[in-house]
Amino acid sequence: MNKTFVTKMPNHIGAFLKASRCFAALGINITRVSYNKAVDSHMLFIDAEGTPQQLAKATEELTAIGYLQCDEDNRSVVLLGFRLKDEPGSVTAILELISAHSFNISYISSQENGTEYQLFKMGLIADDPEKLNAFLDAAKKLCSVRVIEYNHADKIYDNSFFYSTFVSELSSAMDISAEAKNELIVNTNLAMQILDESGVSPYRTFDSISRFAELLAASRGENFTPRVTVHPITDSTSVTLIEPPCGSNTAIIQSGGDYLFIDTGYACYKEEMLSVIRSIVPEFDRIEKKCLITHADVDHCGLLPLFDTVYVSAKSAECLRAESSGADGFREQNPLHKPYVRICKVLTSYAPVQPEKITVIGAEKEIRQMLEQTGFFDFGELHFELYEGKGGHLAGESVLIDFEHHLAFTGDIFVNMKDMTAQQAAYNRYAPILMTSVDTDSALCAQERQAFFSRLGIGTWQIFGGHGGKKTYKLSPEE
Repeated sequence: MNKTFVTKMPNHIGAFLKASRCFAALGINITRVSYNKAVDSHMLFIDAEGTPQQLAKATEELTAIGYLQCDEDNRSVVLLGFRLKDEPGSVTAILELISAHSFNISYISSQENGTEYQLFKMGLIADDPEKLNAFLDAAKKLCSVRVIEYNHADKIYDNSFFYSTFVSELSSAMDISAEAKNELIVNTNLAMQILDESGVSPYRTFDSISRFAELLAASRGENFTPRVTVHPITDSTSVTLIEPPCGSNTAIIQSGGDYLFIDTGYACYKEEMLSVIRSIVPEFDRIEKKCLITHADVDHCGLLPLFDTVYVSAKSAECLRAESSGADGFREQNPLHKPYVRICKVLTSYAPVQPEKITVIGAEKEIRQMLEQTGFFDFGELHFELYEGKGGHLAGESVLIDFEHHLAFTGDIFVNMKDMTAQQAAYNRYAPILMTSVDTDSALCAQERQAFFSRLGIGTWQIFGGHGGKKTYKLSPEE
């Protein structure tokens, strides 16, 4: 049996130790501890596991030493953000509403930001979710208000008011199942824990996840407006680049009557992408569908189930097969990246590609150089040398270089940050926050990028990165 103890401890050395000894003496295991000084300098939340008898005895003993002053009424602190007009008296109506609902304020903070609005953050002691919901409904009639944090031990429980409310808001426009919502709750909490330990405030974590989900939802349907450009390579070969507001680019190589897709974007934009693809390739539904992925990230692989053949490096094949079997992919094997990737998969309805569709290209070998040639890949008039990076962005990352036609596809080893749409730039702000870094090893990825450019010969190159527009790169004999 699990129980959350909401304790009020004296602010002196050994206070938590005293409580810990109480639990240890009774054979109770502490499974989670949460403390947020910004909200309350004395309030400590402890999740404990034991028998009903043990937990009842702990309640008795902690009450006796004055640590349990608000345990049985399940009071918690909810941190709210009110967006108010930056003018005298604007906060008065909110304070009157708080008073009318008999809430106590444990924390308040506000600062002007140079706009006509000001964000007031207030921590309210809440003892009844229904009462709090009624307050929020009334407050939303006065101003924009959002739940920033609901700190009831930051616990992973389905009935946690904050997480249930937060996840419901995230999934309202993304067709999320009940089972997937629970997965979202768990990984939202894990993201908060990991980032909190690295110094990122819970407010910033929850706000970043919320804004990330809002961007995904805001780009659906008629609001899905990718930048589409066509780039001739020869008289009968061209590259059409589709840059969606969120997710990776998709490049379509047309050579003669054949088509090859490079990366596919997010699964949540399946219908929108199909509409764009059919306008570019009217015969798409009738042809054999071939795709090559530069690496096995969720934002590059969302539409792989649509394709008949998926070309990948040996390491990327290993990752995709692991996902198909229900195991963790490479990103999820990294504890820092796992929560964000799981959140991405849920919000974008990601489904792994069937293993039988996977075709490995290039040799399977240990990569010792920054970029190492693993083989060749021909398509129509194009003759690519295949390279694999050392794993700076993600293990199995592939680079394709056609030296004859001065053409390259780099995946996320090179991203054209200088040529992104406003929507792309907004989307790309949040992954680095939630993952701590989009790269497995940023310094290594920078070396791989340098190694890529050092391999290019004299002439004018067309370089297609994983995000952002095509880069035209000119190398003169002097350089």
